Parts: sequence; structure tokens; C-alpha cells
Amino acid sequence: MAKAVKKKKTTSPKKNTNSSKKKSPSPKTSLKTLNVPNPKISLPHPEKVEAWGMNSHSLSPVLRPKTIQEISDIFQNANSHSLKIGLRGGGCSYGDASINSDGIVLDLSDYNKIIDFDPATGKLKAESGVTIKQLWEYGIERGFWPPVVSGTMYPTLGGALSMNIHGKNNYAVGSIGEHITEFTFLTAAGKILKCSPKLNSDLYYSAISGLGMLGCFLEVTIKMKPIHAGKMKVWPVVTRNFQEMFDYFEKEYKNSDYLVGWVDAFGSGKGLGRGLIHKSVHLEKGEDEDFPENCKLENQNLPTRFLGIVPKSWMWLFMKPFSFPLGMKFVNFGKYLSGFLSNNKPYMQGHAEYAFLLDYVPNWKYIYKPGYMIQYQVFLPKETAMSAMEEIFKHCHKRKIVSWLAVFKKHKPDPFLLTHSLDGFSMAMDFPVKKSTREKVWALTYELDEIVLRNKGKFYFAKDATMRPGIAQRFFPEKNLKQFHTLKKKYDPNSILQTDLYKRVFLS
Repeated sequence: MAKAVKKKKTTSPKKNTNSSKKKSPSPKTSLKTLNVPNPKISLPHPEKVEAWGMNSHSLSPVLRPKTIQEISDIFQNANSHSLKIGLRGGGCSYGDASINSDGIVLDLSDYNKIIDFDPATGKLKAESGVTIKQLWEYGIERGFWPPVVSGTMYPTLGGALSMNIHGKNNYAVGSIGEHITEFTFLTAAGKILKCSPKLNSDLYYSAISGLGMLGCFLEVTIKMKPIHAGKMKVWPVVTRNFQEMFDYFEKEYKNSDYLVGWVDAFGSGKGLGRGLIHKSVHLEKGEDEDFPENCKLENQNLPTRFLGIVPKSWMWLFMKPFSFPLGMKFVNFGKYLSGFLSNNKPYMQGHAEYAFLLDYVPNWKYIYKPGYMIQYQVFLPKETAMSAMEEIFKHCHKRKIVSWLAVFKKHKPDPFLLTHSLDGFSMAMDFPVKKSTREKVWALTYELDEIVLRNKGKFYFAKDATMRPGIAQRFFPEKNLKQFHTLKKKYDPNSILQTDLYKRVFLS
């Protein structure tokens, strides 16, 4: 089998304008200072490390290794001197999943080379700091696309695997972990192991979805998806309530490569759950006359200007005047009505344009300032999903705290230990939070937790900012949690890997 020449370096990805991450003033000295064999270890000056939703932060020393040896040295010193480490990739988790208030943050975004690619099999080998952006930009001109992508292109492979991310095609292809053929893994105890579904399988199925609590992904091999066109065919479909949205998903999911629903959470009565679905299908070989020309990056990258004039980095400023409940009610209703203009009229759309909706408006989260946001995402089995979602939305109306953005997806189960996925549906809801409303918003999520748990639902750690101690024990099978804690003791005997999320959910 012919293989492409190995690539040791790739063009550095463009800076993520959505990222709140700040570079250390002296990243080159941090590793040297950490390696001083002295119990009193000198660390770089602490810097602000913030959740993507701006709802929590820490002031932590941040280390940015570029090699396996540097990562290994940090783990060795942490074990020797009882340091606590929190792993961080693109910093795209909405809550505190990559924040460590009581120790070091190990930022792996500079460990980011694509190592090898085999066009005959589609297998791509990369360092774990490689982003989804790097994957699709590398693959698309070669006729490949990542099998699973999130709504933003900036998560790293290591972060994506730690949270076992899903996409708009989860119901068809599963989570990203199901497309990883193997990886090398540095356990917290310092061993480097090769893992696959057959080799060290206990670690394979637990590190993927393991919140970064067992060790660090090093080199990852992912099977890319071949594509035969630079665009996909998309159908926008208006639905007048939850019933119509559920019915459409159940009718069309076998005929769709991707399905996602936007929901106007302000709708009530007969309009409860009204929204707009976008169904997409890949074109077959020969259907796209412009292929492969339209797969060039200049034809796939998201435009940087709105209408070719206004920089998109300014667009959040135009959205800001509507960032209050009545304003967002108007915006949501306007979006719903505009859907009728294109209802069931298919059009062609580029892969990146369809996939990365959250990157369309850089820094859109700033509309929540001077407050911040949380995303509360629930996963519900198909038997109870619709009635539970109706109850959730009605309860939000009752409490007068309505989601400003709500997104609906269909799912299937996967085999990973701490998986959020199931045979059913999810709803992701963005809520604004101010200092004066925090207690009310958190109280609302606690009430919604009970609705979800009563309906046999689950939650997603990549989005969570509010989960209380004891909740995870109510939705994960007991045997899964026992196995996770057993593996934690085995691979991290000194418990050096911790994050604020892990401490909040499992240690409080």
C-alpha cells in the first residue's frame, strides 16, 4: 500500500479569535524551571485561564510543551512534588473542564503537528494538540473530511477525545471516539501505552470520554471520511412545534448525512418547540462539476466579512443591542418567520460553512457581557425526549429564564465508559447570566436536572458549568463509575490530574 511522505511539520493554524487564552510571557523558561530537582519548584507567573463561556476562571501557571519528552518531564515532576495538573487544549469547553484553580494548567495547543497520512485508507496520524481546523484544512484538498466535527473548528484532538465530542451526524456515525483506530497515551503515572479497541482496550474505552483524568493523549490516528464534492445539498425545513420537529427527524434521519434543528425557545402554546431544521446530504462522485477546484481552501474558508464589507469580528457589536430577553425574543421570532421564505428549497453549501456555525461570528459570546453564559445540554432517550423537552421549556417560561439559543440533535449510543450519548435526542440551551441572576439560573438548572433524571436522561461534561456533586452518580451506571475510579487509581495513583470540573462533580 502506497503511503504519502511523512510530514513532520504543518503550517501553523491561524489564531482562534474566539479563544480567550493568553500566551505566557516566557513559555520557554517554564519547562526548565519545572525541572529543577527541588521541592520548592519555580513556575511561570500565573495567568488568567477562562472557561469559553466566561463563567469561571483561574489564575494558574500555564505550561505549553511541544514534545512528548517535555510532557513526560512535567508529569514526572508533578508526581515527585505532589503538583496538580489540569489538561487544556483549545479551551472550547463552556465550563470549567480545562481549568485548575489549585495547580498547573498544561496547555497542549503547541503540540500540534500532523505526522502522517495514508490516502489509500484515509488514516491520519497527528499530535493531540492538532485542531479540527487543521484536520479539515489538511484533508479537504486531498478529498477527505473529519468524520465527526463540533460546531466550532477550534477544539484539539486530545480535548475532543477527552470529551468524546459528537456532531450533527451522531445518529449515523457515532462520536469521534468510534473513528480513532489507535493512540499512544501517557498515563499520569508516567507510562506510555499504545491503545486500540484490541490493545489496552480498558484504557482505550475509558480515556476516550475520561475528562483528561487518566493521562494525556499523545499521537492519535483518526480515520478521515472521503468526500467527492466541495459542497453539500442542504434543505431548510420549518417546523411549527416539537411534534413536527421530532416527526421530521424520525422520518428523514436514514436519508440524511447531517441533521440539526434550531429551536425558538420563546415559543409557547401551539408553538412550543417551533424552529428550523437543516438537513444535509453529501454529493455522490461526479455530481459536483466544480470538484476538486471548490475544495481549495480559499473556496472553503469562512468569509471574514459580512456582505463583503463589515469585518465579522465586529458583528457581535451589532448583535449587542438585542442582548436582553425582549430583544432576543424578537430575534428568535424573526429567525423563525424568515425560515418560511426558504422552506423546503434546497441549496448548495460548503462543508466548513455548514459545519462550523459557531465560528460564523467571531466572539459572538461577547453579547453576554458584562455578564457571561452557560450552556445546559441534556440527552434524553427517545421514549421520553419530547415530553421531557416540553416540560423543560415550560419550566423555563415559568421561571422567566428562557434560552437565547437552543439546538436539537439526534443520537445513538456509543461504547465509551463515561459517555453522554444514548438512543435519543439532545437539546443544548444557552442561558445569559449576570451577577444578579446567577443564583436564579443555577437554581433553574437544578430543577431541570430533576426533570432530566426522572426521564432517564444524561448530561455532557464539555458543556457543563452547574452540575452538583451526586448528580453523575444518578445518571451513570454504578459499574461504569466503579471502573472509572479503579482506573484512576491504577493510572493516576498520586491523583495529579485534576480540574475544577472533576473536583466539583466527583470529589466534592
